[in-house]
Amino acid sequence: MTGSLFDAASFEPPQRADAPLAERLRPKALDEVVGLEDLLAPKRFLRNAIESDRIPSMIFWGPPGSGKTTLARIIAKTTQARFVPFSATSSSIKDIKVLMEESRKMRQARGAKTIVFIDEIHRFNKAQQDAFLPYVEAGDIILIGATTENPSFEVNSALLSRTKVVVIPALEREQVITILRRAVSDPTVQKFGIELAPEALDFIAATSAGDARQALNSLQLVIETASRSESPVDVDKLKLILQRRSLMYDKSGEEHYNIISALHKSVRNGDADAAVYWLVRMLEGGEDPLYIARRMVRAASEDIGNADPQALVFAIAVQQTVHFLGMPEAGVALAQLVTYLAAAPKSNAAYAGYGEAVREVRQGDNPGVPLQIRNAPTGLMKDLGYGRNYEYAHDYEEQTAAMDCLPASLVGRRFYEPKDVGFEREIRERLERMRKAREK
Repeated sequence: MTGSLFDAASFEPPQRADAPLAERLRPKALDEVVGLEDLLAPKRFLRNAIESDRIPSMIFWGPPGSGKTTLARIIAKTTQARFVPFSATSSSIKDIKVLMEESRKMRQARGAKTIVFIDEIHRFNKAQQDAFLPYVEAGDIILIGATTENPSFEVNSALLSRTKVVVIPALEREQVITILRRAVSDPTVQKFGIELAPEALDFIAATSAGDARQALNSLQLVIETASRSESPVDVDKLKLILQRRSLMYDKSGEEHYNIISALHKSVRNGDADAAVYWLVRMLEGGEDPLYIARRMVRAASEDIGNADPQALVFAIAVQQTVHFLGMPEAGVALAQLVTYLAAAPKSNAAYAGYGEAVREVRQGDNPGVPLQIRNAPTGLMKDLGYGRNYEYAHDYEEQTAAMDCLPASLVGRRFYEPKDVGFEREIRERLERMRKAREK
């Protein structure tokens, strides 16, 4: 492990003329940042922490292109601490431990602080995240993580409890337009001699879904590929230029939702061929495979349910496989999953039953638990009738007693109605036998 791996200067390399527009125009100071005016207002926590160089461990949580990495770079330029960027996609536990020990020794020897920035921290697995924990606890490092995923699910609870989560909002359309106007006035853009109609900037902003990086990438594509004869570029010309891209897939815009809907509905409809096609469209477009796995876990529960209980088990297994392998190997496991789910018997009975129970609870009077199935750990509760007339199911035929477990006002109400398909057929028959046994 060489020192250059942890060189803070590598976080912001010398600016190249051919660097992407979004990189060339990245804000260098807090007052240049668009869209985070509330978070960075005077006397607010984040601004005070940055300006006073008293940075706590934090998680920046926000959608793509909202300013998470920009904030980290501004911190890198202003802090007196050693600032070390760390890759969540190419670093091993050994790399982490080397850096952590180096930081611990520097703190003990000179009192020097080390800020470790991890972009896409959700891509670190549990073991990698655990490697940071003792050093965060001891104060050997200050950890700043950036993620597009909910940290409640993607960051270890022990690590999360020792960091402050800073929610970075998606940029609004007018804020994206402000960023685009700045870009259009930049000399590196003006040299192309391409003018854009005002409504063209509005169109780019509207289709960027609050992602400044995507908006600037679209703008760069237009100014670098449009001919001077096409200037000024209006919305119609803009659409034609943007359609020259080889693959249309916006991970945070409408096409994202269109294609995940197509995948889910193909699985629901039992069309394995369509399911594989839409899966590949998403993966080739750069979609996070864990997002697809989560949606397929939902499909296994919502659309298959007890008709094939193994579907949910398999879906969770593939989710773990995706997390363990990563792409491109995980693509095969996802293909195996979507074809299995498409071929599985379908039942939404559990989904429908859950929804019916939710509606009842939300609009009903929610009567108390019947006395016979209440627990009675104290003498007073026994005297009040708690647990009286309780009947032990194992003592009866079909392991069910003639005892009402619903409140009196709901006795006889059916929430779960199994379908006559797959394993749910057996569940249906079993529940019917128990109902008849209770009636006896």
